Amino acid sequence: MLQTPIVADTADTPATWLARHAGEAPVLFHCPAALDARHARFRAGFAGEVTYAVKANPDPGVIARLVAGGMRGFDVASPAEMALVRGVCPEARLHYHNPVRSRAEIRAGIEAGVVSWSVDEMGELDKLAAEGVGRGAEIAVRIKLPVQGAAYDFGAKFGASPELALALLRRAAEQGYLVSMTFHVGTQCADPRAWTRYITACAELAREAGVTLARLNVGGGFPSGRDGIDPPLEPIFAAIVEACAAFDTPPPLVCEPGRGLIADAMAYAVPIKARRGDALYLADGIYGGLSECPSIGVSRVELLPGDGRAPAPTLPFALWGPTCDSLDRLPGETALPGCASEGDWLLFRSMGAYLVGVTTCFNGYGTYERAELARLWTDPSRPLG
Repeated sequence: MLQTPIVADTADTPATWLARHAGEAPVLFHCPAALDARHARFRAGFAGEVTYAVKANPDPGVIARLVAGGMRGFDVASPAEMALVRGVCPEARLHYHNPVRSRAEIRAGIEAGVVSWSVDEMGELDKLAAEGVGRGAEIAVRIKLPVQGAAYDFGAKFGASPELALALLRRAAEQGYLVSMTFHVGTQCADPRAWTRYITACAELAREAGVTLARLNVGGGFPSGRDGIDPPLEPIFAAIVEACAAFDTPPPLVCEPGRGLIADAMAYAVPIKARRGDALYLADGIYGGLSECPSIGVSRVELLPGDGRAPAPTLPFALWGPTCDSLDRLPGETALPGCASEGDWLLFRSMGAYLVGVTTCFNGYGTYERAELARLWTDPSRPLG
């Protein structure tokens, strides 16, 4: 872990841990059993190789836990992530699927033993060849489509149009590369039809290009349970297999989940510093561990009263962060028990993705404690994560 977590008693919940240990800093609770369970669910349900997108949570402890569970493939986006993974798992297979790289980064990837490179532009493919990515290396052509169903679209930044993808497939094959394809449906996508559309398009393009794909990487985008509902992974797994019937020869599959693997294994407890009418001022906000809220919304929140009092009927609250910046406000209004007050805690679920590695120390805030729990929720009927 980036910080050594305090290991709690096996009977502890976030509420009981906070009652005994909490200070004024937010606390990131980690449940290793929940991560193990989600990893096992992917390995049992996905019909191909399961890898991990390191950007979602670059905690060495998370990577080590996944390696212990059998993972050997990782999606890395920079030389620093390559070094991080190699330090934990020297034999790891590295997929460098950030499709824009400097020449120095390409050389670093070659030195690190990258086995797969994505491309979405002709100049980037030429750059790989010029810097020494030789014949036989895997080149994964990344496409983008106007597909709905995600919290936000990844195609706005990366991905080739179908016409350009066709040209890239032909050029990569002519240059002697091992030709694959990849895509990303967008983050927090719960609609299996998004994968179906992409896979069907990949099959059509491969056929038109006259290539047999070495692999098909269906990317990430798998949802977490941010809304408190178990994420619908199995229908997505089934849709992926069914869609591959569009290929003359279905290629081996790879996926690169980040959020879908790690988010539900962590919860984030943030103390309330003050209440002003229907506004709550928190000890963290959008510049810290809650940085995703403006782009993806507020995950399910549970009020943990500091004195154990009974909950009251819910009211809509504005949630403000601790900095002096007036932008430091969570979007919309959040329904919480009307008894919420200074000294209480808010427990945000599914916070394992894009908190570690993204949190800043703007205005002197952003530090948090770590604690390891056997379960994350007070209600024993809920899943571990």
